[in-house]
Amino acid sequence: MDFKDYYALLGVSESATAEEIKKAYRKLARKYHPDVSKEADADARFKEVGEAYEVLKDPEKRAEYDELRKYGQRGPGGFEPPPDWQSRSHFGGGGYTEADAQHFSEFFEQIFGGGRASGGFQRQHGHRMRGEDIHARLALFLEEAFAGCEKQVQFTTHEPDPQGRLPPRMKTLKVKIPAGVRDGQHIRLKGQGAPGFGQGEPGDLFIEIELAPHPLFTLDGHNIQLTVPITPSEAILGATITVPTLAGKVNVKVPKGANSGQKLRLKGKGLPGKHPGDQIVVLQVVVPPTQSPETEALYAQLAKLESSFNPRMKLGV
Repeated sequence: MDFKDYYALLGVSESATAEEIKKAYRKLARKYHPDVSKEADADARFKEVGEAYEVLKDPEKRAEYDELRKYGQRGPGGFEPPPDWQSRSHFGGGGYTEADAQHFSEFFEQIFGGGRASGGFQRQHGHRMRGEDIHARLALFLEEAFAGCEKQVQFTTHEPDPQGRLPPRMKTLKVKIPAGVRDGQHIRLKGQGAPGFGQGEPGDLFIEIELAPHPLFTLDGHNIQLTVPITPSEAILGATITVPTLAGKVNVKVPKGANSGQKLRLKGKGLPGKHPGDQIVVLQVVVPPTQSPETEALYAQLAKLESSFNPRMKLGV
């Protein structure tokens, strides 16, 4: 029996990551899929790469295979597993018939218990393969994320043409964006990815939301933050001021003796959703750029009244 080097069949190293193995398999499966390939040995190669991927994609099966690989090729008759060898990870799932045996190599059947393949493996070798998932990005303004909107998404997919080739094709899709989406959130559109082969189901489209910076508001999860300037008199005496929110202007009470950096919470004024966020108003005391002689005189009187107050006491000065 010939030893099957599954790593070589996929063109990856023994230290390849799961993602690298998956990527190599998808590339070769598309290359040799009988629905599109014109190569004479396409069917055999397609089965080989499918068998290799079925073993290497699963950590437990891969570990067993690596053990056998160390055991190596023995004797003039080719590879033979150790006398006491028994797979710990039989391919279960039932539904295996004699007709399915042609899909597996002798090596596979000898090592993993008679070719009892998982449902996914049988589907691949029945010349049906699920289409690839596609990832796209969609840039939104914060106002669009807050209110929800309808946008057009453009992405590149590969669809087989009558000659069996897989040319890239630009696809445009109209998408409804729900209110309250966050930066980095993924929206899944089932069945809108690349088409499958041989009646295989299509992949999915994953849209990653990318929010453009806003001139006023910043985001912290579902919460929205806004820095609001106030005058020294508003900070000392307290006041009712008008501040913007994404839902419109609202009145906010500034407490007496407010300080720069103090935060006021506007409940439910953040991004909408099952658990709506809040708007956090950060106060910033701003001194007028010019002072009249009368104003300076009043500040001088205030300084005398506050001569015993040292705001830098905690600094040790």
